[in-house]
Amino acid sequence: MRHILLGGLSVFAGCFVLSTAVLAGGHNAADYPLRVHIFQYNGHSHYAYHSLDMVDGEGRANLYENGEPRGFDFSYHCMDRLRTSAGFETYMARWKKPGKEIEILLPVFGKPGAMEGCSLLVDMKDNMAYARHNGLLGEEPSAKFKEWMIKHDYDPEHGKNEPVSTAPASAGTGAAGTGAPSSGAGAPQQNAPQ
Repeated sequence: MRHILLGGLSVFAGCFVLSTAVLAGGHNAADYPLRVHIFQYNGHSHYAYHSLDMVDGEGRANLYENGEPRGFDFSYHCMDRLRTSAGFETYMARWKKPGKEIEILLPVFGKPGAMEGCSLLVDMKDNMAYARHNGLLGEEPSAKFKEWMIKHDYDPEHGKNEPVSTAPASAGTGAAGTGAPSSGAGAPQQNAPQ
């Protein structure tokens, strides 16, 4: 009888430890050193029994790895809806399969601090990054985007999530004088030099 009781308690303790790890989200920010800025995407929601089951689609984004910007196209399959990056915000990311698959962390609405992983199958651009100019998304050389990042002290991998002003704000500039044109509607999108 004692063995049965001890065995039952051991199983209960093991389940408690595992459930605590699951409830905590199981994602360590240190394991996600890369940053991804999502410019655009489309998605199709799939429902089961009147509840969201999963979402899939495709889009365009920039990856920041080792201080270098690089554009990529992607397809995704997530348990929740994807969202574009507002302003200059980025998602924490890591390679699952280098050059082929990236996992980003999405915040879970209604659960402060909770994150959920989403896998992106990627098609990386060679020496190109995406940038918005006058509200239109286009490609430009990664080196040109990197020059803009240096000039404005923008490095999302190291906590520098907003570009720094280099000149007083004037008409026609967005993001408080960063030289990055605004998208024309509300908060500026991630813009690069013109």
